Amino acid sequence: MLLSLALAAATPAAAQDFQSTPVLDAIVAQFTGVGIGEQGGARTPVDKRLRLQACAAPQLEWRSAAKDAVVVRCMAPAWRIYVPVDAVPQPRPVPDSAAPAPVVAVKAAPVIRRGDPITVEAGSPGFSISRDGIAMGDAAAGARLMVKVDDRKPPIQAVALEPGRARLPGWAE
Repeated sequence: MLLSLALAAATPAAAQDFQSTPVLDAIVAQFTGVGIGEQGGARTPVDKRLRLQACAAPQLEWRSAAKDAVVVRCMAPAWRIYVPVDAVPQPRPVPDSAAPAPVVAVKAAPVIRRGDPITVEAGSPGFSISRDGIAMGDAAAGARLMVKVDDRKPPIQAVALEPGRARLPGWAE
């Protein structure tokens, strides 16, 4: 009988050593502005089986910009949990008729095609050198491509200038 009285008396003190999960549910609901199970609120209550040390000042923040989970953190004692949230779908912005139209990238037509014989040049005032090779890929004017100039060596990189002509990167035209 004394043992059961001692256990009954000790239970409230022992329960206070752990963080109350209903309190965590309440602060998450206050943080999100919506109740558990509602759109934008916690999906489910915090698991009552958790035995987190009591925290005097839990801190809350969104896990990401998607607002799909709330991070509940305690600095002392150190612990944190993630509470999944039924994220509210974000509406897509409606384009303003006064806004400029979006820029659409247009892929330039290649001036050199794979397998084309080309001349690779390098030079500066008073100096120039050229080498014949075979294009290993397609390239528009100003784009880079690999050129095979020697069967025994790896290909070199060049910048396409016009059909049949490229230069080494870093050399002025």
